[in-house]
Amino acid sequence: MIKSLLKRSTLKVMIGSVPIGGGSPIVVQSMTNTDTADWKKTADQVFELWQAGSEIVRVTVNNEASADAIPRIFEELNQRNCHVPIVGDFHFNGHKLLQAYPECAKFLAKYRINPGNVGRGSRRDEQFEAMIEIAKIYDKPIRIGVNWGSLDQVKLTSMMDINAKQKSPLSSGALMREALIQSALESAEQAIQWGLAKNKIIISCKVSYVQDLILIYQELAKRTSYPLHLGLTEAGMESKGIVASTAALAILLQQGIGDTIRVSLTPTSMEPRTKEVVVAQEILQTMGIRSFTPLVTACPGCGRTTSTYFQELAFQIQTFLRESMPQWKDKYPGVEDMSVAVMGCVVNGPGESKLANIGISLPGTGEIPVAPVFVDGKKTVTLKGDHIADEFKAIVMNYLETHYTKLK
Repeated sequence: MIKSLLKRSTLKVMIGSVPIGGGSPIVVQSMTNTDTADWKKTADQVFELWQAGSEIVRVTVNNEASADAIPRIFEELNQRNCHVPIVGDFHFNGHKLLQAYPECAKFLAKYRINPGNVGRGSRRDEQFEAMIEIAKIYDKPIRIGVNWGSLDQVKLTSMMDINAKQKSPLSSGALMREALIQSALESAEQAIQWGLAKNKIIISCKVSYVQDLILIYQELAKRTSYPLHLGLTEAGMESKGIVASTAALAILLQQGIGDTIRVSLTPTSMEPRTKEVVVAQEILQTMGIRSFTPLVTACPGCGRTTSTYFQELAFQIQTFLRESMPQWKDKYPGVEDMSVAVMGCVVNGPGESKLANIGISLPGTGEIPVAPVFVDGKKTVTLKGDHIADEFKAIVMNYLETHYTKLK
């Protein structure tokens, strides 16, 4: 693990019972894409995201019906023994909704405020202050979430005018990045002037391009001690969204920047919303920052592995491990660090299997049709026949019982 080497934001903000910053573990969060007014459907998706490992879930609060639904969503989740912090995402009319629906303001664990969408002209400060006053009344933290798609145009225009008069003006890209940073930091300072405590503020500055995100957060980390929420906004779908998010977040995380992350994937009709949670977890786990579920090491296959059996077994085992984690995490403390290898031939199979806690080396093309299993580096049994998958799962379960069961 490299987490002990990382120096993150010094301020710690509590989102419900979840600490952000101040040396706390990096937190994975996600957001629903249901109509929040449909409280049952939204509660179902929050529950699914929580089960997948989302430690904070954000919901849209954009109208009276959605604000009115918040208490019912909480009631439903409490009945399922799900106490994940819920964050309200406000734009344009947040001040009105929080004032008109005090139960919404009370139940939400945090308010996300976008400075570019709080208001225009003289109304901006008034409406922003109204939200800060409500946060103070209910002792709630806020995230000042600036997004380049909704940057305060008055501020940007002013900065452009000033920049044009400089002897060495910034490029348009550099000016945009600076405007985002200033918008976030100035909004945070304004909130403090109105009486919000420093340990009630988280900051984010989201863009859609990898290099811009890296440059923005590198500069933010130099200028502030507020906890930082990382995420590449509108990252895209499928492999593009995953690759772009991973490229941006991994660089920043390796530099010790970031306290909570979200992977904003565009879901396809065939993919669950929970995929963004899995990707965020795997970024942290493959980097050695946090562990969430045992991960399977598997070879990519080659001409030695013309059978697809090892691929099918690797998929079965990884699915089995991930789907079992909601039940395992309390019963088998530490199981998230367990390593499993499913290999496809004799070249690297035995060696990789020995390096894992549990490994199986399946036969490649033309090899003897047997599969040696290694436990903590030692060969324990050789499997063969039609029930290798079930027998291997049984070995995994036996390892859990003997190595991770709570001491009574």
